[in-house]
Amino acid sequence: MNIHKPRGGGAKSNLAEDVRAGLTAARKMLPAKYFYDEIGSDLFEQICATPEYYPTRVEHGLLEDVVDEVVDLACPEVIVELGSGSSKKTELLLQAALSVQPSLRYVPIDVSETALADAGGRLVRQFPPLTVDALLADYEAGLEHERVGEQQASKLFVFLGGTIGNFDHDEAVELISAVRRQMDDDDRFLLGADRVKDHETLRRAYNDERGLTAQFNLNVLRVINRELDAAFDLRAFEHHAFYDPALSRIEMHLISKAAQKVPIESLGLTVEFDRRESILTEISRKFTVPGLAQLIDAADMVVERHYEPENGYFSLIFARPA
Repeated sequence: MNIHKPRGGGAKSNLAEDVRAGLTAARKMLPAKYFYDEIGSDLFEQICATPEYYPTRVEHGLLEDVVDEVVDLACPEVIVELGSGSSKKTELLLQAALSVQPSLRYVPIDVSETALADAGGRLVRQFPPLTVDALLADYEAGLEHERVGEQQASKLFVFLGGTIGNFDHDEAVELISAVRRQMDDDDRFLLGADRVKDHETLRRAYNDERGLTAQFNLNVLRVINRELDAAFDLRAFEHHAFYDPALSRIEMHLISKAAQKVPIESLGLTVEFDRRESILTEISRKFTVPGLAQLIDAADMVVERHYEPENGYFSLIFARPA
């Protein structure tokens, strides 16, 4: 397997720019993509196994049911995955594709080099006919990288896990539009999206009893400490996650337990916090079926298939260019 590092693909300079902008804003915020260093990626895998966090299990079961039809419709020679992580669910797609064709190229895009190396090594051992060209990058840089585009090869673009919910509407449209710009008429897009449901189920999914989500949330401060020579005391912040029904989204925050000043040496910046002031670290939007159709339509695509379990907890959208 190969790991490529596209220019501008989520380097330390991007972290510095995002931290400066986010922590000097009137409402402090940090991009969720910076959760995912080696520690954060491991914590997220543990979260996915908790009884409270239903999305991974529901999506995996749904994909098991429909994977043969998806592969039959897409006929992919290349599978490009945004935010691939451990690639465990993607194994279903790889196995189904390789059961009907002699070879396959897989292009996982992720900001965690450890996750890419671990998953890629496992997959090439498991599937010898598979070629893995991993991209260490954020979504935009990965999609723009020349290795994603392969002439005369049918491609299936994949974005699973409900991660599309981490973007507001305009950002989500732009991201899916970026995928659309890489697609030829015969290419397809598979999107996993979490659905609106009872509020208690949603709340518990982001507040597990073991406190893994709290550790995951705090990990963004650990990343900033290490990469930007900051002095965040993780014990001085607490995890807070809640569902906002008006916006149909979970919000994750880090709450400052006391008034404090935190120096970030690499930026020449000291960030001041009031007591109970928060940093918004993640949103996770929950969708309706019409809302998902509107999202796909806004990105110049058409829903070809919509898959959901009996309880309507999750959706897999299979789309083609309009």
